[in-house]
Amino acid sequence: MTAIVSGDQDTARSVAALCREGTGSVLTVDRTRVVVLVGGRSSEHSISCISGRSIIAALDPARYDVRVVGIRRDGAWVADALRGPGVIVDTDALPEVSGAALPITVERALDADVVFPVLHGPWGEDGTVQGMLETLGVPFVGSGTLSSAVCMDKGFMKSLLRASGLDVGRYVVVTDRRWRDEPDGVLDEISGLGLPVFVKPCRAGSSLGISLVREASGLVPAIEEARTHDPRIIVEAAVVGAREIECGVLAEADGRPVASRCAEIVVGARHEFYDFEAKYLDDSATLIVPAALESNVEDEVRAMARAAYDALACEGLARVDFFLRPGGGVVLNEVNTMPGFTSISMYPRMWEESGVPYPELVDRLVGDALRKGTALR
Repeated sequence: MTAIVSGDQDTARSVAALCREGTGSVLTVDRTRVVVLVGGRSSEHSISCISGRSIIAALDPARYDVRVVGIRRDGAWVADALRGPGVIVDTDALPEVSGAALPITVERALDADVVFPVLHGPWGEDGTVQGMLETLGVPFVGSGTLSSAVCMDKGFMKSLLRASGLDVGRYVVVTDRRWRDEPDGVLDEISGLGLPVFVKPCRAGSSLGISLVREASGLVPAIEEARTHDPRIIVEAAVVGAREIECGVLAEADGRPVASRCAEIVVGARHEFYDFEAKYLDDSATLIVPAALESNVEDEVRAMARAAYDALACEGLARVDFFLRPGGGVVLNEVNTMPGFTSISMYPRMWEESGVPYPELVDRLVGDALRKGTALR
């Protein structure tokens, strides 16, 4: 038997099985064309590169025609015509995108069946790239423009979650104009949160620019530090003695969200909280998968994760982060629409523990992107 296979993945798998059984041969297989988009202009550039390498390695070359497109730190776009992370280079510290700017249009570079935008932070995870892909009519992995933008800004995200009846704790959003015009009024409002507080950039991730403030004298320096990453910041009342719990959400074949087993982050004594160094540069944090939770507590966390996903109109995937109060009670911290995606990152590890290994997880996300397309949903 001779078969000519189109881009349909189920058909491709069926024909491949026949070939393994010795009952046929394949003349042509049109693999699903996937562009993995990495890098970006944000401070999380290198984390994107690390995640991208893992995804590229997980995409089966028998089924996927993979190309890598990178965005340099200066915003220039570069591409590698060959499978593999050729646009990602190793430096003395962390990897980054390097190479000559594209000699073709971005539209041509992104000509694919699916784009996997493994971008973290502003100008990538915040709806900007998602809006471009929707305009171009190219299916992509993850949430759309609105959800990506809302989830990128911790202030707007918490406002919508609170409106949906979810406990997000107490917080104050500080805009650039307000800090410049009335800093004393801002500090007075923050004082109502009590101490300690976390001071964070509204639109950054990987714990960059975050400070834990225990004394009032530390507020202004912490605000100024956060403002080096984002002129819009958020100050959150710390949940003292809380356990840090995470849960992954993944779209089923029909788009309905399902929640993974939960995980817990235990930070070592060298760090006051789960900061950038604890996440990426040393081994001081212990990642426990699955978390040791009472079944009713894990059920509550998983239900809240799905509720947050729906409240923010997420698609494809999300990682939802929580605080578990010492005396009981769950506080929703934030929702990440494109979490870290190395094979040892929390999101893939939670799904591995839930029976979805890393390559299957990537397959399901690509399949979800093809299913939803770019039409209004």
